[in-house]
Amino acid sequence: MRLLQQLKKRVPLSLGIAVRKEFLYAKGLFFRGKQFECSLCGHHYRIFLDGGFDLPVIDDLQIIGGGRRLSTICPGCHSNDRERLLHFYLEQNPAIFKQKSVLHIAPEPALGRYLQKHAKSYFGGVKYYEGFYYPPHVQLLDILAMPFPENHFDLIVCNHVLEHIEEDLEAMKALYIVLKPGGTAILQVPWSPLLLQTKEDFSITSPAEREKQFGQFDHVRVYGQDYTKRLENVGFSVSKIFSEQLKLSVSDLKCLAINPKECIFIAEK
Repeated sequence: MRLLQQLKKRVPLSLGIAVRKEFLYAKGLFFRGKQFECSLCGHHYRIFLDGGFDLPVIDDLQIIGGGRRLSTICPGCHSNDRERLLHFYLEQNPAIFKQKSVLHIAPEPALGRYLQKHAKSYFGGVKYYEGFYYPPHVQLLDILAMPFPENHFDLIVCNHVLEHIEEDLEAMKALYIVLKPGGTAILQVPWSPLLLQTKEDFSITSPAEREKQFGQFDHVRVYGQDYTKRLENVGFSVSKIFSEQLKLSVSDLKCLAINPKECIFIAEK
């Protein structure tokens, strides 16, 4: 495990992607086929890879966006199911990000490359990083101490970050402040439709107990149905968009390996 961590810090993301494409896709050794399509890298594959971990709390609370997700990871660009869902949404709504300023927090590499290609300006930031996961342009960034002026970004993409932050309302306020009036923030989190109120307990500090209670060793909560209310309390206008609203057919969902239960949280200023 320690050796793997050291390798991750030293292997550039671009090299990792190049190796996957050369030996896994281009050579056709394992994955070439037509069953799955990755809309972000534009290739078809025989199989997608599995991701995530199964824990009892994931099933008990029916957490959406968490747990073990079978056949969801693209073997070429390594995009996951929620990246392809957001890509589909953004392709339908290009005006919110094309030739606009974009802030991408804890940037998913494949989605980040797509946004960077079309945005007028793009900033990718993460609090901690390992070289394998993030390219050189990604900078260190603390949401609670952001170096940007008010009303700076047209689009903010912040996926599966807020559940890691104890002061999540302060983080939401910070995101609201740097978003331009009329701007859009896509703020995805793992959440449970069974919980009326978010489950959190800051007295729980051990990784093992956090994993047991919240579904991951570094999560401090599981959001419930009140997640949208939390966002609204800091000023956002919030809507939820489901796959049927995006006109994703059953065959689209299967081919792109998108979870039909996943919704997109759209927060506007």
